[in-house]
Order: sequence, then C-alpha cells, then structure tokens
Amino acid sequence: IVIQRIEEMIKYGYKALAHFPKSERHVLSAEIRQSMFRLLRLMIVVSKRYHKKTTLQDADAELELTRRLVRLAKDLGHLPFKKYEVWSRHLAEIGRFIGSWLKKEKG
Repeated sequence: IVIQRIEEMIKYGYKALAHFPKSERHVLSAEIRQSMFRLLRLMIVVSKRYHKKTTLQDADAELELTRRLVRLAKDLGHLPFKKYEVWSRHLAEIGRFIGSWLKKEKG
C-alpha cells in the first residue's frame, strides 16, 4: 500500500513541478524528483528485504528531505500554497506508514 501511495504522490508531484519557472525546472524541481524516486526505490527494497530496519531509517530520512525540499519550493514562491497543502498531505500519509512500520520493526 505504501508503494502505491508513493506512486500517487509522484504523479501529483509531477503535475505540480510542471508549473515551476523555467529557471528552477532543472535545479530544485530535479532535486525534488530525484528525492521522490529515491524514496520509491528505498520502499521497494524494504518490501523485498528480510532485515528492514536500516533501509526503513534511510526511507524515513529521504521522506524528510522530500518534505523539506517541497517546503523550500513553497517558501521560494515556486509552489502555490494549495498545491503545497495537498502534497504535504500525501507526504504525511506516507510518513505515517513508514513510522508505524519502523515502530513494528523496533518492537
């Protein structure tokens, strides 16, 4: 389910990133895209591995980086508040999945 949610977040993110100014499409926009795909890649690895704890921690860190990059895009004025709000809801939902999975692995 979490991989499906990440894919939905990437689809929404691509639509939002398409409206970035031309000067930022290859800088901040590219960095956000890379971060989203690293998160997807990490979650696929987590789902296939037996020992998940360290990879889950890496995914949690990557999620935090994606959150901060999206917030930075909003603060710089490249992302309208409404799109930021929807995107951050996607990220929060993914964060809840990863957090509960981490708690389960620690316990």
